Amino acid sequence: MGRHDIEPTLDSASLREFTKAVLDDLRALKVMLDQDCFEKGVRRIGAEQEMFLVDKACRPAPNAPQILSRLNGHADFTTELATFNLELNLAPKTLTGKVFSTIEEELNEKLELVRNTAREDETDILLTGILPTLHESDLTLDHMTPEPRYRAINEATNRLRKGPSRFRVEGADEIHLEHGSVMMEACNTSYQVHFQVSPQEFVPVYNISQLIAAPVLAAAANSPLLFGRRLWEETRIALFQHAIDTRAATPIARESSPRVRFGEEWLSGSVLEAFQDEVARFPVLVAIAGVEDPFEALEDGRVPDLKALQMYNSTVYSWNRPCYGIHDGLPHLRIECRMLPAGPTVIDEVANSAFWVGLMSEGMHAYGNPVERMDFADAKANFLAAARYGLRAGLTWFDRKTYAAPDLIRQELLPMARAGLEREGVDSDDIDRFLGIIETRTATGQTGSRWLLDSFAGMKPRGTVSECMAALATATLERQNSGAPVHEWPAARLQEGGRWKMAYTRVDHYMTTELFTVRQDELVDLVALLMDKKQLRHVLVEDEGNRLVGIVSYRSLIRLLAQIGLEKFTNVPVSDIMEKHPTTISPETSSLDALEVMRKERVSALPVLKDGKLVGLVSERSFMEVAHALLTEEWAGTH
Repeated sequence: MGRHDIEPTLDSASLREFTKAVLDDLRALKVMLDQDCFEKGVRRIGAEQEMFLVDKACRPAPNAPQILSRLNGHADFTTELATFNLELNLAPKTLTGKVFSTIEEELNEKLELVRNTAREDETDILLTGILPTLHESDLTLDHMTPEPRYRAINEATNRLRKGPSRFRVEGADEIHLEHGSVMMEACNTSYQVHFQVSPQEFVPVYNISQLIAAPVLAAAANSPLLFGRRLWEETRIALFQHAIDTRAATPIARESSPRVRFGEEWLSGSVLEAFQDEVARFPVLVAIAGVEDPFEALEDGRVPDLKALQMYNSTVYSWNRPCYGIHDGLPHLRIECRMLPAGPTVIDEVANSAFWVGLMSEGMHAYGNPVERMDFADAKANFLAAARYGLRAGLTWFDRKTYAAPDLIRQELLPMARAGLEREGVDSDDIDRFLGIIETRTATGQTGSRWLLDSFAGMKPRGTVSECMAALATATLERQNSGAPVHEWPAARLQEGGRWKMAYTRVDHYMTTELFTVRQDELVDLVALLMDKKQLRHVLVEDEGNRLVGIVSYRSLIRLLAQIGLEKFTNVPVSDIMEKHPTTISPETSSLDALEVMRKERVSALPVLKDGKLVGLVSERSFMEVAHALLTEEWAGTH
């Protein structure tokens, strides 16, 4: 969302005024459609590249404001929600010739520019859907880009949903948490592609974009990990929906749409229908000042900018978003593909976009409008299946025939994409090169997500989650810089982390989050069982609201057993032996401060609390594991 002139507050009067401006823009859009004012006969594509800024440990580096200030004069770069993200916008290009090679070259040149600028702050850039080393403690308002539009969206979102956002995503692991701001959105970075269409073809081509979303996403998946948990192959899809969900809970289930959406039905009528449906479903979040009267512009013979509609549209996050714009003085329509993740490499991203663009171009000719051939519910279910399982997804296609995603892609969709690119006059070498990457990636099954998951599985028995995430991020950066597509990447190795010293600066980088807890009215005998079977030296005691009320140590159990004997030991409640009001720390506590607290308080473990809730534990064993990792790294570096 690139606007800066946001209204700082949105009272009832300003809300009504801006809503009226949006409705006026919709009416003006209808007039323009009726008068056939739009550019047609031209096919352009464009792209937006989001990226993470990382420090020497490949952890988030909140240096975007400084980097942008040094990039002053390069209007292609802009802010994102978090100060550890940046966005690069490419100028639109006519879809012909060596357009994809041109995009690849331009992306590499501009990424190298920002990389060289970032190095002045000992920062690098990394292209990935979700950064493996990201922690929830990075997602504070302190790391929100200090511009009014981001604060306004955060405040409006919190006001509408009347409480924190709740995340529950299940995969091989599960994540279940609450977060009080939209900063969870900053976990996601994407590579967005734009496809210009004429008003006459908008509806069937938009429906094609919905149809092909699932197989394209399956082949491009690159975001399987969040906070060290293995979730969906494209976790961004679930995460983004939760982060910007403005729906408040209701006592009775109601039909309502999330603001991040795939859609509810095939499009019919015109592009106007898509915009009208958004306005009908979703309230205004933010307003801008100084919008023009579109009818005055039309009467003066000018093209109206429809700024109110564009601002509103930027706060409804369809995975395939209809867009209005002006290029060289002519209005146009385009479809923005928002589902593709950033990375794993530039060449992988450009290959993904070539696959999508080819299908967009040929789909209408090969399939017509899919409305009559497929239930929309199947297209939506396909999309969710692709997000969950990537190339392992089963997809329902025309006539309810089912395919394994790789079979559908290789047998039907790659030939179709090739035909579409040939129809547009794309150079044959470009077609062979970029679609060849999709073909080989699909044949090998090694998407970015599979590389991350398989690498993690290979490292997990020998390293902590923090060590594995550091190694994955570092290996991604090194292989990314080599330029080889992801299907050629060897698995990451634990020793590639190489930057672990900085990965242990805070306790949330390595604290234990798999916690075995008891209630205070349960038996001490249960604590003894947990300690024996799970090799624990501390068991935490919490109440029904996940609030810490005590801690039981191995030493306290030994003392109790010596005092009262085994027969009485089994009937003692936890409340009689637990240490009440234990010393605690926050996830952001530095490792040195945590060690000092343990020394000063003479304790061997520190429960970690966030907003009063138990989230982890650090102990003497934790620091021994860290010391072993660091000593191992030092030894490896000198031998």
